[in-house]
Amino acid sequence: MALPVAGPTSPAAGDATEALELDLLLEGIFRRFGYDFRGYAGASLKRRLWKRTSLEGLTTLTALLDRVLHDEECLVRLLKDLSINVTEMFRDPSFFRALRVKVFPQLRTYPFLRIWVAGCSTGEEVISLAVALCEEDLLERTRIYATDMNDAALHRARRFAVPAAELTTYKDNYARAGGSGNMEAHYDIDGEWAVFDRRLSQGVVFAQHNLASDRSFNEFHMILCRNVMIYFGRELQRHVHELFLDSLVPLGHLGLGRKEAISDAEIAERYESLDPAEKLFRRRG
Repeated sequence: MALPVAGPTSPAAGDATEALELDLLLEGIFRRFGYDFRGYAGASLKRRLWKRTSLEGLTTLTALLDRVLHDEECLVRLLKDLSINVTEMFRDPSFFRALRVKVFPQLRTYPFLRIWVAGCSTGEEVISLAVALCEEDLLERTRIYATDMNDAALHRARRFAVPAAELTTYKDNYARAGGSGNMEAHYDIDGEWAVFDRRLSQGVVFAQHNLASDRSFNEFHMILCRNVMIYFGRELQRHVHELFLDSLVPLGHLGLGRKEAISDAEIAERYESLDPAEKLFRRRG
């Protein structure tokens, strides 16, 4: 018996066309601009792409690809859609408290520290880390590398400032994160912004880096990549974890987000868990 062939207007044909358009769009963005979203989780990625398609007044992903290739401003808008910039200072305060108790004591044994904050977004986590290191007398011997694929987010992060309207929440987070002083001592108010002391940012290097396509660029004593890989597919997660293994010194530390895990058994064997609840790991020697 001959199998029925999906017609051009059948649901199967529509799904196949959408899948082809999606592949072409992602491949086009990668080959033309170097941004690799091909390993991102499917449902979330498609939802964001279709939202941008609609906002651009278009009806197909192919039309979105055409506009992105010929309109740089459309690419900027799309990158903002695909970059997850939900962040706050001392997000998940117990994580930063665990850093002070379980990680910082070992960091003290090194004469100089290199820390990578991968996917730093608009910089709130970098500022939080700098404040904690300062209060633990570790900041002066630390170089923090803060990277993100979104250049607009990096531009904001370089200001080393946060909206003053968020300070009430951030001060509460700071106290619950084990802050040992007064957070107000670290910043000045400038209009609608709380601008943090420049001594906190002197050892911070901001740079554009794409976890999906760029390579390791140094050896680090600690890597923080929190709430970034939940949007990645399984293969891309493995790729990023291999990148981190290549970048960590023996006994180096890795911090992930609460909803993230090292699901690949081969990768997981390379670490010991320091705090399962806070997703803090140490690379085996």
